[in-house]
Amino acid sequence: MKLSIVILNWNGSHHLRRFLPSVVKYSNYDWSKIVVADNHSEDDSCEVVEQEFPNVKLLRLDRNYGFSEGYNLALKNNDAEYILLLNSDVEVTENWLEPMLHLMDSNPLIAVCQPKIMQLNHPEKFEYAGASGGFIDHYGYPFCRGRLVNFQEHDHGQYDHSISVFWASGAAMLIRGNLWHESGGFDKDFWAHMEEIDLCWRLKNRGYKVAVCPASKVNHLGGGSLAYGSPQKIYLNFRNNLFLLYKNLPKGKFYKTLIIRMILDGVAALQFLLTGQFTAFVKVPAAHRDFYKSLEKLRKKRKELLSKMVTPSHPEIYKGSLIFDFFIARKRKFSSLHFPENEIN
Repeated sequence: MKLSIVILNWNGSHHLRRFLPSVVKYSNYDWSKIVVADNHSEDDSCEVVEQEFPNVKLLRLDRNYGFSEGYNLALKNNDAEYILLLNSDVEVTENWLEPMLHLMDSNPLIAVCQPKIMQLNHPEKFEYAGASGGFIDHYGYPFCRGRLVNFQEHDHGQYDHSISVFWASGAAMLIRGNLWHESGGFDKDFWAHMEEIDLCWRLKNRGYKVAVCPASKVNHLGGGSLAYGSPQKIYLNFRNNLFLLYKNLPKGKFYKTLIIRMILDGVAALQFLLTGQFTAFVKVPAAHRDFYKSLEKLRKKRKELLSKMVTPSHPEIYKGSLIFDFFIARKRKFSSLHFPENEIN
């Protein structure tokens, strides 16, 4: 099988009814299959798939394993050449698969690819989780071509060319099946959030490329599992960002980057406190506490990953500070960063 489209679902029967029809309609090929992996939902998700989508394969997990380990288990025995991870709240469009597959077929070094991701309710604007390709800055802050911090640009075709990016969104991620299995998939300790950045960074350190293919487009509702700005999401983002940096930074940048990032986290916590966001404030020290508790395990992972690193430096890591540029220099658009874009073919 050339392509397996796998949707991880948890209590999302309403999303399945709304969005799965577009996936079935625009992905109905003899070389592709659609799988819904259910993370032990408590609603009628499984019944919806079985009764309303008979051509979709249902895979039941015995409990809720979270996003990371849920996908790992769902894909354990998947032998497709390409695997496309798709959120349950994504509406796909006509001809969304062919451009990405053609791009990856053309270059065996491209390990991962994503489409252009737009807001479902405002399709003229880029979506937060991926937009037109993901990057990080020198201190590990993620941003996108079309989204800086919480500002999402209107799409005027300004980012419609395929380029090399640092990470692809887990909302709609196409990956080579053999590299998924060889890399071990997502790090289950992330549970959810930034696990796709970690996976892409690991693959890039091994010499592979990550691409965005804007000729392919999907529309994403977003916030389907955890609402943007929820305390749990804040905790996961702070903790997992430290996980991400600890595991993947090259030796020469390791200590300096981590120390500065921890200071910046302290500034963020103080900002939460001064603005009355007390629940968010307590999540930052909680995230750091659990990062320190995980150090022994992280050291083992880092040692193994360093032994496989062949490309420690990446032009897709922004050498400036996204936080300074956004909040102090008041830059709102990706193009205002004057960040070089590397064409990919």
